[in-house]
Amino acid sequence: MKALETKSLTLGYGDTVIIDELNHFFPKGEISVLIGGNGCGKSTLLRSMARLLKPKQGGVILNGQDIANMSTKAVARKLSILPQSPSHPEGLTVLQLVKQGRYPYQSWFQQWSKEDEAAVTRALKSTNMEEFAERTVDSLSGGQRQRAWIAMTLAQETDTILLDEPTTYLDMAHQVEILDLLYDLNQQEQRTIIMVLHDLNLACRYADNVVAIQDKKVYAHGKPESVIEPKLVEDVFGMKCQVIEDPMFGTPLCLPHGKGRRVKGASLQAVEG
Repeated sequence: MKALETKSLTLGYGDTVIIDELNHFFPKGEISVLIGGNGCGKSTLLRSMARLLKPKQGGVILNGQDIANMSTKAVARKLSILPQSPSHPEGLTVLQLVKQGRYPYQSWFQQWSKEDEAAVTRALKSTNMEEFAERTVDSLSGGQRQRAWIAMTLAQETDTILLDEPTTYLDMAHQVEILDLLYDLNQQEQRTIIMVLHDLNLACRYADNVVAIQDKKVYAHGKPESVIEPKLVEDVFGMKCQVIEDPMFGTPLCLPHGKGRRVKGASLQAVEG
């Protein structure tokens, strides 16, 4: 089944085309990861699928409906997005931030409800942020802050979640922590996750599907073990590499060529392919 689909989607800024007549769909209930070089259009595509960027041509279909014909609140009840490096007012607490996720369900005649309260409680619990509810967002570590923002998107209770570089500026431990959280949400609650990642090896580990963007199109897509190979990495990223099997997960593991300190006894063949 299709969670999101693009039909002849063309995106750009001014006279510059970033994505050109893209036809693609993202499977429902799976984790899809957009990969590609800087400036290839990954974030632009993600923003368009959340209706934050108007297409030059074509459209985006959400659960069978063209999002251009849906109200903002109707879209927000089905799809949530966490942009890269989101901003917040100074002094905002985690609880206040997470409550913002309930805005699609508020109106002048329907104020805060027991359902809203329960959704916020579930979101805080799912992200292990209950103990930080009264802390200001500014006072949190990078990983905690990112979990708070994810809690806000969860409070929207949408089937589909879009995330633009959710591990940006995080150290290795916090990157894995955030991706483990998203993996659990997918596995336990069948949420559809579509995200942009720069780390190709982490993308291969967590994705059901990778979607490689290059030259304004989808260069390749599918299961990482079927798609990620040296030619793709060279064509999409302009980098030579060797691809081996991750000894822990069995997923593709990219070893980039390049300069660096070589330990005595290291195999030249292993490094150079």
